[in-house]
Amino acid sequence: MDADMQVCGRAPDSQYVELAVEVFSMLADATRIRIILALRDHGELSVNLLADLVDKAPTAVSQHLAKLRLARIVATRHEGTKVFYRLENEHARQLVADAIFQAEHSLGGTPRHHHAEAAAGESA
Repeated sequence: MDADMQVCGRAPDSQYVELAVEVFSMLADATRIRIILALRDHGELSVNLLADLVDKAPTAVSQHLAKLRLARIVATRHEGTKVFYRLENEHARQLVADAIFQAEHSLGGTPRHHHAEAAAGESA
């Protein structure tokens, strides 16, 4: 089990800790979070569709997507002159979901995601 932690980089002294900080830094922007949520919900999207969904100018969204692509959070596919963006893997989706769940906890009371878990437990 300890060997698995070293391979996965979850030890406190892992070389991946600094890279994880860079990932969090990349996600520390509301527009980027909205882009990830839109891609989570819609799959592959063009810059213009993403811009409409996140209510930002296409040029601003394009700049955010370039940073997300360099960080390997999003990937691209070209179709003629159009570029389509998608999440590179499920981890960015999960990081954003967990961050939103944590934000729900900061509001006090029982967070919405716990209501869903309770309802699922009652129907089982």
